[in-house]
Amino acid sequence: MSQAHILVVDDEPDIRDLVSEILQDEGYRVTVAEDGEAARAAFARKTPDLVLLDIWMPDVDGILLLKEWSAGTGLPCPVVVMSGHGSVETAVEATRLGAFDFVQKPISLAKLLAIVSQALASRASSSETAHRLVPAFPSEPVGNSPVMQILRSKAEQAAQHESPVLITGESGNGREALARFIHSRSGRKGDFVVLDHSRLEGENVRTYLLGQDRASDGQPGVFDLAMGGTLFLGEIQRIPPAARRIINQVLESGQFAHEGGAGRRQLNCRVIASGSADLIDLAHREPSLEQLYYRLNVLALAIPSLRERPDDVPDLVRFYADWFPNHEGLPYRSFSVSALNRLRNHSWPGNIRELRNLVQRLLILGGEGDVSVNEAEEALRQSPAEPTTVGSHLDIFKLPLREAREQFEREYLSYQLQQASGSVGKLAESVGMERTHLYRKLRALGIDPKTATGRGTGK
Repeated sequence: MSQAHILVVDDEPDIRDLVSEILQDEGYRVTVAEDGEAARAAFARKTPDLVLLDIWMPDVDGILLLKEWSAGTGLPCPVVVMSGHGSVETAVEATRLGAFDFVQKPISLAKLLAIVSQALASRASSSETAHRLVPAFPSEPVGNSPVMQILRSKAEQAAQHESPVLITGESGNGREALARFIHSRSGRKGDFVVLDHSRLEGENVRTYLLGQDRASDGQPGVFDLAMGGTLFLGEIQRIPPAARRIINQVLESGQFAHEGGAGRRQLNCRVIASGSADLIDLAHREPSLEQLYYRLNVLALAIPSLRERPDDVPDLVRFYADWFPNHEGLPYRSFSVSALNRLRNHSWPGNIRELRNLVQRLLILGGEGDVSVNEAEEALRQSPAEPTTVGSHLDIFKLPLREAREQFEREYLSYQLQQASGSVGKLAESVGMERTHLYRKLRALGIDPKTATGRGTGK
């Protein structure tokens, strides 16, 4: 995994060591400084991705360091201020100087980790490169069913080679997480860079992919950013043909040139791609996609849907029931055996993403004590289930009539929407429904016309 670098500045050894140890356990790379001068030196050597900064120190206080670091163009990275003697004035001053947040001691580690994650995410989202520093959720595939043990073993093997990897499966089942897992096991020291679909349209696509050398506004492209690391091409069936052709050319030649530049650069990144479960069928219909498919389909991994491995559901529920309290400060609640059994027997059309959102909702909105089967049942009724890949196997005859009907309608309308190229007007004509009623039905089934046809940016 690409590790974010965090500088921890605190003159209290116990706090410094505890925070450092917790952050390292979370997968971050940590540098510690015992006072202001040491922090100043560490910051000068290499700008970290985040600073946890104590205010009151014997030599140079944190506010002075904030002033130094923010002079000119502002802070080059997020800074979270920590203080055991906090005051409104100190918090206001730190915020005015650009501090991301203010944490009072004694520190709640769950809250601190949540703030760290938010600060790093804010830094990533503000970057024009769409370069992700840390994953929002765990990179290792969770589950101990036989099929997941085999998948994990194959991913470990794939990580030891440099050949392209193509991961297929339904939406929401963790394709990017598996890609991050492979990157973390590959030994590559560079970053895990995610292709931003929103920047693949229009006249600037070449600049986004290849970068440019103009003296006034030169910028790196995604192939530059992924040097020494991994480039993740998510949902390749959604990449526009023009962008596919550029990517194909770079992968075929192993070289690329900046826009406006004369020299060529060697490509030095591992490429991992993902696509829908029916990717091969889609590829046969589009030449540019077919070419990219066969170029990337060297090491093929298929992630099974969650309904194909129901034994993993209790493990996933328990995992996220722990993850959210530790990372987002949500209250902890265990799940009763009857609730776990009910969730185990759900069809999970939205796969892991649906399960994760359901657990989060139960922790936020639920009461005290164990999550009951009635709470789980109500949460499932309110769950905005996602459409599954058309043509995937569903043991629909084992579902209650209401769920079976909804599942059929969801798959049927998703398929017809694809055939109508995302046009609700054409869909209304093809299925014989009045458009207002059709919009209501799509909302009730959780179908978004913008994403159901592959035009969105979901993973």
